[in-house]
Amino acid sequence: MNIELLKAYLEEKYEVVSATNGNEALELVNKEKPDVILLDVMMPDLNGYQVCEILKKDPENQFIPVIMVTALSGRDDWIKGIEAGADEFLTKPVNKMELLTRINSLLKLKNMHYDLLAERDKLDLQNRIRSVLTQIIPTLIKTLPREQKSIVIHQMIDMVVEAIMENTDAENEIESYECIGDMCCQIINQLGADFKSNVGSEGNTLFTIQGHTCPWGKKEAQVNPILCTLSRGIFSRILDIYNQDMEVDVLETMGNGDEQCLFQLNKIEY
Repeated sequence: MNIELLKAYLEEKYEVVSATNGNEALELVNKEKPDVILLDVMMPDLNGYQVCEILKKDPENQFIPVIMVTALSGRDDWIKGIEAGADEFLTKPVNKMELLTRINSLLKLKNMHYDLLAERDKLDLQNRIRSVLTQIIPTLIKTLPREQKSIVIHQMIDMVVEAIMENTDAENEIESYECIGDMCCQIINQLGADFKSNVGSEGNTLFTIQGHTCPWGKKEAQVNPILCTLSRGIFSRILDIYNQDMEVDVLETMGNGDEQCLFQLNKIEY
């Protein structure tokens, strides 16, 4: 009856799956990966406290919000729930408005948590790529013969673009020129730049890409101007990936002492 009541409260807004005992609940969590778990304290085999404790110790499930639903209202019962890792409590009989409000609040907190994790991963990516390209590659380039430098630079460009696109919501295909400039900016900005794309207004220039924050760090780029070549190469590689008949011209770079970086994406004339 409790399950049917909660379903009636929730099914207008949420997809609901239910279990009738603790072990079944754990199996369903691993299968369904729910956004929120409503967990009754009194259940066969494993009680709600035990199930909650198991979930919170599992790295795959520990951040799923758990609401303990209980007829118990004593202080000791609430302490048990807190110790097990419960995020919220509801006392039977459950009030529909209170239930929906608690779920909505927990979903907002969960989304904020995952946004923070995504931002952390983005920063980790920036730091890893910057570390390799600003500290290791320039030193390596200096020791190579001229004919090998171009090969290494192209390999580094492919590595950077591949790593960034794995962490970017990029579409697999771009059917027109309309968003290619934004795509270039979206990818280079994953490295910490603030590049912006503008529609070109002269000749065969389709877009200009402009920025005042260097993806490699302004000082690092001035010490190692080869990093500016990597920026241009990243844009060119993106155009190749999306089969765009365009080429990249470099007008200004902070690595060469300019106040900004400025690139042109020009249509290739045949």
